Amino acid sequence: MSLIEIDHVTRLFDDPKRGSAVKALDDVNVHVARNEFLCLLGPSGCGKSTLLNLIAGFDMPSSGTVRVGGHAVTAPGADRGVVFQQPTLMPWLTVWENVAFHLTMQGVGTEIRRKKAQHFIEMVNLKGFENHFPSELSGGMNQRVGIARALLMNPEVILMDEPFGALDEQTKMEMHAELVRIWRDSQSTIVFVTHGIDESLALGTHVAVMSARPGRIRETLTIDLPRPRDSTSPQFNDMKRRILSLLRPEPAAVAA
Repeated sequence: MSLIEIDHVTRLFDDPKRGSAVKALDDVNVHVARNEFLCLLGPSGCGKSTLLNLIAGFDMPSSGTVRVGGHAVTAPGADRGVVFQQPTLMPWLTVWENVAFHLTMQGVGTEIRRKKAQHFIEMVNLKGFENHFPSELSGGMNQRVGIARALLMNPEVILMDEPFGALDEQTKMEMHAELVRIWRDSQSTIVFVTHGIDESLALGTHVAVMSARPGRIRETLTIDLPRPRDSTSPQFNDMKRRILSLLRPEPAAVAA
């Protein structure tokens, strides 16, 4: 059984200016196995983040079903951790306090919170920065804090919405290597939204290529390239050309 099951999902949004509904997603079908790293790839506005929000439980489909672990998604839950494009840290809290924030909300004692936070702080290579504030860290380091916070919840699924979009290329490459290591160490299942072809090929075990709005899955590709992945290799570039061909407008869209 797939861990995440998205079956015949459509999402409509009311558009007061048009006086009609806008279709963001159209009959989307995606199944994600446990420990898979799925990248959702597509042009801006194709519904990638909308689909991620449906899995997270922040939004509900207009039709179709979204299940995680065999259960219908009706609200956010501890089985799904979310890492946003901006890390959304509390600036008045230190690194370890941010990582352990949801334990604080549960009334867990300080000693246990620090011990649990420390494990994940070390997992994201931030040992020594436990007592720093977000303003004292780089953008990449703050994203690591956000990832550690999501991991501490021990979710079955980690959902990531273009988390490295604001980073420079060098930092982004470093974060790619870190995220792959974390994914392997934590045995998590990750769904990662991106509009970067190279990023999807650097990270994913699978890439689901979406069409322009209304978003549909044009094809889901298995990426069996060896790690660490070499973006200059013939195999990498063969996959890149395949994805580029899928991102081109479909004949019907061109004719319209």
